[in-house]
Amino acid sequence: MAAEMALSHRPPALVLNFSSCSLSTRCSGSAAKSLLFRFLPFLRWLPRYPIKDWLLGDIVSGFSVGIMHLPQGLAYALLAGLPPVTGLYSSFYPVFLYFFFGTSRHNSVGPFAVISVMIGSLTESLMPSEDFLESVNGSNATVNEELRDTRRVELVATITVLTGIFQVLLGLLQFGFVVTYLSDPLVRGYTTAASVHVLISQLKNVFGVSQSEHSGPLSLFVVSIYPPEHIPSSCKLPDTNVGTLVTSIIAMVSILIVKELNHKFGAKLPMPIPIELITIIVSTGISYGVNLKEKFGVSVVGNIPSGLKPPVVPNMSYFGQVVGNAFAIAVVGYAICISLGKIFALKHGYKVDSNQELIALGLCNFLGGFFQCFAISCSMSRSLVQESTGGNSQVAGVIASLVILVTIVKIGELFRDLPKAILAAIIIVNLKGMFKQFKDLSTLWKSNKVDLLVWVVTFIATLLLNLDIGLAASVAFGLLTVIFRTQLPHYSILGRISDTDVYRDVVEYEMAQEVPGVKIFRSSSTIYFANVELYAEALKKKSGIDVDRLIEKKKKALKKLKKQGHPVTSCTSSLPGSDASVSALVGLGGPHSSQFCSGPMSEKGTGTELSHNPQERSAPSEPTLRSLGLPQPSFSAVILDFSPVSFVDTVSIKILKNIFRDFREIEVDVFIASCPGEGDLQSHEPRASPLAHS
Repeated sequence: MAAEMALSHRPPALVLNFSSCSLSTRCSGSAAKSLLFRFLPFLRWLPRYPIKDWLLGDIVSGFSVGIMHLPQGLAYALLAGLPPVTGLYSSFYPVFLYFFFGTSRHNSVGPFAVISVMIGSLTESLMPSEDFLESVNGSNATVNEELRDTRRVELVATITVLTGIFQVLLGLLQFGFVVTYLSDPLVRGYTTAASVHVLISQLKNVFGVSQSEHSGPLSLFVVSIYPPEHIPSSCKLPDTNVGTLVTSIIAMVSILIVKELNHKFGAKLPMPIPIELITIIVSTGISYGVNLKEKFGVSVVGNIPSGLKPPVVPNMSYFGQVVGNAFAIAVVGYAICISLGKIFALKHGYKVDSNQELIALGLCNFLGGFFQCFAISCSMSRSLVQESTGGNSQVAGVIASLVILVTIVKIGELFRDLPKAILAAIIIVNLKGMFKQFKDLSTLWKSNKVDLLVWVVTFIATLLLNLDIGLAASVAFGLLTVIFRTQLPHYSILGRISDTDVYRDVVEYEMAQEVPGVKIFRSSSTIYFANVELYAEALKKKSGIDVDRLIEKKKKALKKLKKQGHPVTSCTSSLPGSDASVSALVGLGGPHSSQFCSGPMSEKGTGTELSHNPQERSAPSEPTLRSLGLPQPSFSAVILDFSPVSFVDTVSIKILKNIFRDFREIEVDVFIASCPGEGDLQSHEPRASPLAHS
């Protein structure tokens, strides 16, 4: 941005950077435009939307995701302890809003099981059904469900608005990086434990029994081990509603079978069979025709009001009671969303702005809370369907939201006879993917014991302490592992001091000069899940070139060349000084220096003299930057000094592979150097060659 670029040439003490403006300069027109495009990303891509190439796929994808939203929205509202219609609202407003603010092209936002069960634990603790017992004409006390649901909707709307406020504030303050402290093992362990909570919470709907509501630490085991009066057990089996149980079993078996068929024959099907939608339509018809509620006592969802409701200001008196829970929901929801977004971005070659995603999710929650929505995140199942059915942009999300809008306005009231057992079956079957995360235990056992410990502690803490306290304890433990494994890093480019073999920071030592054609990058600490992305960004920044921008230009040039019908020829190019310089790097240790040991680089990585034979390099299969008329880097090799590195976790390996891939795209080779006694990549062997040539 113009103002930022201008400020970058001034002494650091004079710079006060506020995103695109400074105190000493006024925002220019280009900076204001850039700021607008940043907060409304659709303004950047929508004018260039390729209608012929993308529109049909987005329409098909939108309808596919929309018909998934309908049963999942109803089911997850039940999981949150709310009326089913709130699930439809949460599948409409946030999905539509994300089109304007989101940067991921494939994320499907909306109700998500983990977030719903976190909200459900709050509604049960703050608004238990026992508080709404009423007796009519001296008869047995019954729950006033209408009053209870009204109060719960008011409470959850407040939680949702507060969640959105937290997310927007964190995004505006550029705190998107905070989620890096939620490592993959922590998130996966947490979501796995949350899935156990979800499963236990739905047993009452599967067996058709009443259940006392418990919350707080050990509440899961209070329900499971010490069943309340009506929980089915070996001695109270008659309390089970047979009709409800049979309905649940048939629905679960049917959905599982069809989902397996969808998975097996997915490549041959134009779109997945919408078994969840088919199940709720058929079951609603049967329930209405047979009158399951009156004849067999099967619980149904009841009245679903049609039409949209006007916005309502949340009850701020609840803020003090739910502020901690809202923050936990904000962090977990964002962590899941950005994780999925980065997966799809990496696969399809685009970039997701972590801070903007935080703002987008926050605005979806903040505005949705005024319309009786509950907090949302991203669903992996819906996102995978959105991608696999041809979705290329959030136009698919708009189509999906329109499907839900039609349902809310015209169709929703038809589902009043839908058995709650069907929704419970849908919820339980959709937990299958989360339960597969137990496979992480064997993988982490082989790759990284510390990550395994984080996974196990997170899982156990979440089971024992419930979702809110469990998350706090898990994050604290994760940070504790960081404290013991790292220190604040100092990133530097090393240069050689004349007439010596000593390499030092070129910024701190004027006598240190960079080796021509080679960048030697060093971090003062080890790399791990919390700083590996910062490590990658620092490397690209220290290299002096905009790597991502150059890759983007190359892709556009290749695409243009392909459209023009020109053949892609094999050609090679080289930059001066790289081969000799890389093979000659030998240094002596000293303060603030890195020692490069002599000896050939072997598969075991015991030495760091890096041979670079042009004959061993395979010719590229596409035009070079020079032939495409693009700027070339001033260097052809990057050496990552791993002498301070004492361990590498699973997340770091993924990012390192991305680094090698990105620099290879701009015709720069990347090598890892590590000297015995100074650093040892204990977690992954062999240490150099597999990464350098992956």
